[in-house]
Amino acid sequence: MARHISIEHGEGGEMTHELIRDLFVKYFGHAEEAKFDAAVLDLPGSRIAFTTDTFTVKPPFFSGGNIGKLAVAGTVNDLAVSGAEPLYLSAGFVLEEGLSFDDLERIVASMAEEASKTGVRIITGDTKVVEKGSADKIFINTSGVGVVHPGWELHPEDIEEGDVVIVNGTIGDHGVAILAARGELGVATDLPTDSTSLYPLIRAVRDAGVRIRVMRDPTRGGLATTLVEITEDFGVIVELDQEAIPLKPEVEGACEILGLDPLFLANEGKVVFIVPEADAEKALAAMRAREEGRDATIIGRVVGRSEEGKLLLRSPVGSRRRIFRLLGMQLPRIC
Repeated sequence: MARHISIEHGEGGEMTHELIRDLFVKYFGHAEEAKFDAAVLDLPGSRIAFTTDTFTVKPPFFSGGNIGKLAVAGTVNDLAVSGAEPLYLSAGFVLEEGLSFDDLERIVASMAEEASKTGVRIITGDTKVVEKGSADKIFINTSGVGVVHPGWELHPEDIEEGDVVIVNGTIGDHGVAILAARGELGVATDLPTDSTSLYPLIRAVRDAGVRIRVMRDPTRGGLATTLVEITEDFGVIVELDQEAIPLKPEVEGACEILGLDPLFLANEGKVVFIVPEADAEKALAAMRAREEGRDATIIGRVVGRSEEGKLLLRSPVGSRRRIFRLLGMQLPRIC
């Protein structure tokens, strides 16, 4: 591992994985809890999920959202994909001297609006102000607590050959929205971020009686990194169908212009499920009944087990290649 921190350590790829494994897990432990986006904890009389995240997105405002909406939705989603009903959030702010009060109010108002959509409450927080030049306008840390109701536990150990991989819509939207906000595309686009709270969608899938083996929201590092983590954590082989992965034309165009791989672009309103094949149609129907799931589709299958896990991509001509975590970075500070 490099002896100095670089920007690549924060991009969700191989260097982030090494940093967590070789430093944080080394000293803090808790390797099992690290397999989910929230730690699931047994307390007397209840089971809860607890998570935390820090948002440093640049710029703080972009099409369809801002850093505040992103912070609330991102933390709600980490709880929801860990099998919990999100209940309470904290909000910590690092504000740079000179930040517009009107901008701060817009951010805080969007946080309140996003929280109300899911029914979570922001109940505690902290504020620090640093000298001009010591931050980039605003950073936000949010932590969240939710309850894991009986029967809501995830069972990745039950993943078996033939299970299907489903995503609720097009990938890479958030990454391209940030690129556009930075003026880095070279062409104009008003593609909005997909940032949204996913608990209502996940609750609809649960209410439909779908047996969810595991689910994740593919944020930093994108769809590919998330699925690599699932395969490695739970010892399965997943094969994706490249033609089945949904993409908006704006995302395809941006990737062609800039030489980016959409599989590694960030998302902030997507969830990946692994469910039994027998439950696939129920899951798709439940998702497609909601706006945030109207483009839900099956993108792959579990094709076997392997101690180290593997993610494979099948091309339109039938060839297969293995997908690894991204080395280096595509986009810095996208969340």
